[in-house]
Amino acid sequence: MENKIQLFENQPVRTAWVEEEEEWYFSVVDVIGVLTEQKDYDAAKNYWKVTKKRLKDEGNQLVTNCNQLKMKSPKDGKRYNTDVANTEQLLRIIQSIPSKKAEPFKMWLAQVGRERIEEVIDPELTIDRALETYAKKGYSKEWINQRLQAIQVRKELTDEWDKRGVSKGIEYAILTDEITKAWSGMSTRQYKNLKGLKKENLRDNMSTLELVLNMLAEATTTEISKQQQPDTFEDSRQIAIEGGAIAGEARESIEKRTGKPVITNKNAEQLQGLVADLIESVGISEEEGKTN
Repeated sequence: MENKIQLFENQPVRTAWVEEEEEWYFSVVDVIGVLTEQKDYDAAKNYWKVTKKRLKDEGNQLVTNCNQLKMKSPKDGKRYNTDVANTEQLLRIIQSIPSKKAEPFKMWLAQVGRERIEEVIDPELTIDRALETYAKKGYSKEWINQRLQAIQVRKELTDEWDKRGVSKGIEYAILTDEITKAWSGMSTRQYKNLKGLKKENLRDNMSTLELVLNMLAEATTTEISKQQQPDTFEDSRQIAIEGGAIAGEARESIEKRTGKPVITNKNAEQLQGLVADLIESVGISEEEGKTN
């Protein structure tokens, strides 16, 4: 199951793609929030509670057939069972809620479904759409290229972890934390705190150089794991530390050369110009930077 945040008019809607069914499921509460233009999560949740009871009282089998999937709560980031509906169920729910957003939302649903089918047929479209999303958020072309490469490196690492029996969720998080600590000197939580982040993605708030070193740590971990083929979680944890430490040595060398820390407290909104400053301090020309 692939969880993803989709945006409808800049309002987040939690979704899950269930591979076995080849179908999207949408958080009903999030959709209620969109339709009622209610940004308060608890208010949307209460609205759905009342609507669900009304539909049940009317003998509507739709509510009975609604599934639940674990999704991250927008309040505390923890995963809870959440009422979800597929496109067909959601269209019937929309009909029961008076809203001027109903028709635009139906069109959005159709677009989401079509894009996923297109991406299954042609995976390159996923990359193109990610590039477009980051560009709209104001990231530089150079940063976007590095971020897309980082996504690929991360996927190769998690594929390797899957082969070694590492469980998604808490074990992924533990190994990721070990890699981060080994190369940056901080836990993932400490790193996010430094940048003033809460639920935001840490990699989306890294400078290009931070991204490159994180990629080095993860790529190295992948290669060591492929070579050693660990068969226990503890062995994978030691490899994560070793892979991260190699990138940590690279970080220390860069800091010694530049006289500046690689780790920055700047987040995505503050990163403009940071990469240019680092390149200038190392003494690499723009053309050299492109060819290396």
